[in-house]
Amino acid sequence: MCLIVLDWQPGRGRDPSLRVAANRDEFHHRPTAPLQVWPDAPQVMAGRDLVSGGTWLGVSTDGRFAALTNYRDPARQQPDARSRGALVADFLTGQMPAAEHAAACVREAAQYNGFNLLLCDGRDLIWVGHGGGHPPRSAPLPPGLHALSNHLPGTPWPKLVRAREAFGRATDEGSGAATEARVDALFELLLDPTPAADADLPDTGVSLEWERRLSPVFIAGDDYGTRSRTVLVIDPAAIRIEERRHGPGGGETGRTVLTAVR
Repeated sequence: MCLIVLDWQPGRGRDPSLRVAANRDEFHHRPTAPLQVWPDAPQVMAGRDLVSGGTWLGVSTDGRFAALTNYRDPARQQPDARSRGALVADFLTGQMPAAEHAAACVREAAQYNGFNLLLCDGRDLIWVGHGGGHPPRSAPLPPGLHALSNHLPGTPWPKLVRAREAFGRATDEGSGAATEARVDALFELLLDPTPAADADLPDTGVSLEWERRLSPVFIAGDDYGTRSRTVLVIDPAAIRIEERRHGPGGGETGRTVLTAVR
């Protein structure tokens, strides 16, 4: 997962309690199951990495939400590190409060390559960060709009700035249910193919060619690119999550919508 924009408690006590728009970027050859109800954990609605069994983003029927991005730090990659997708899956299949799970992730962070992890149990939204040579840490996120990619939350990468601004425009009609127009607007912002100017590119330790390839919100690559776009809305009465999938070159290959009554 390489880009997440979310609004936590946008209604400040009114519905919905969480809106999320996210892109997952990955090599197209990596085997992946689409968004589904997990047969071995029917409370979980998420896609699944078929290499390691975890996931990058998901929600449970009782409103637990978790999502992950890799922290781009190639100089500190551990080839034998544990799969980061387990951090999301373990939270969604468990009952531990977000703050307790975050503390456990901080303690165990050295076993993983760099990551940003978001955990929400309906009461708290917690960020856990590991990477960049900083000690692993966690912090509660206040109500409001947050944007996250492959660095610290809120880092002003051009694609994050564009996505955050577009998210605000798409949701500035106030609180309310997941109307089709609002959902479509969130999906549309995730399709933004605009590359950053070279002068605005971050320096994250990859080549200039890769910095350019990774700079759009939506990456339409033949070998690596945006594999899926996801929009999630959680309100007090219902959960709605939709995934739109993409293949090499960026063409859409399928859609799945799942709902749950709370």
